Amino acid sequence: MTTSRAVLAAREALASIDLSSYDAEQSKLMDERCILVDEQDNAIGAMDKKTCHLMENINKGLLHRAFSAFVFRPSDGKLLLQQRATEKITFPDMWTNTCCSHPLDDFAEEKVEKEHLGVRVAASRKLEHELGIPQSQTPVDQFQYLTRIHYLAPSDGVWGEHEVDYIVFFTGDVTVNPNVNEIRDHKYVSKEELQAMFNDPANSFTPWFKLIARDFLFGWWDELFKRKAADGKVFAKSLLPLVDDRVVKM
Repeated sequence: MTTSRAVLAAREALASIDLSSYDAEQSKLMDERCILVDEQDNAIGAMDKKTCHLMENINKGLLHRAFSAFVFRPSDGKLLLQQRATEKITFPDMWTNTCCSHPLDDFAEEKVEKEHLGVRVAASRKLEHELGIPQSQTPVDQFQYLTRIHYLAPSDGVWGEHEVDYIVFFTGDVTVNPNVNEIRDHKYVSKEELQAMFNDPANSFTPWFKLIARDFLFGWWDELFKRKAADGKVFAKSLLPLVDDRVVKM
């Protein structure tokens, strides 16, 4: 039986870089433990975020689990975007979806794979940490999982991403109070406004957001409007029939 590159990389992972020149709060977060997976998204262990995001290890195949959350306003279907803070170690100052992070090995509930519970719990936790959205406003059972993508993207010569990324939608009226160490800016956009942002060379976007937008986002967004409730509001759970539980290689 052939051992996958991700499994081999997990055995050989290195974390030898000094973080003292980076933002102290962001450096501390690098101690969190991500869930390592193989190419079929089977959990194979855990490793600190620093190790997981070093290109030295990514180039050997090290792969971890992540999520990308998309929060839409029910009344007009606009999507909440964030611009990542300058302090971020990976992909600073780039526009992206509402929240992108990781379920952690540090929390037992975030390792639960049944019905994608772990990533939904992690999404609620990180929406509060990054955007200050109270967890009471993002009940875990109201996140709609849609699919998983496997992608690799360098950030610079040192850092990058190599993830199996779970895509989840949420619709709700939320209170945003951004953590300035995480987020430089945020705004709600329509589909047309987002397309205009993509066409403006002054804007830069995270690679996973560009991939999701290219292949999935706009189609799902159209479906949200097609499936409006009787009160005219969009509802993430209406997309349940569109779920594709494959790992889609990008």
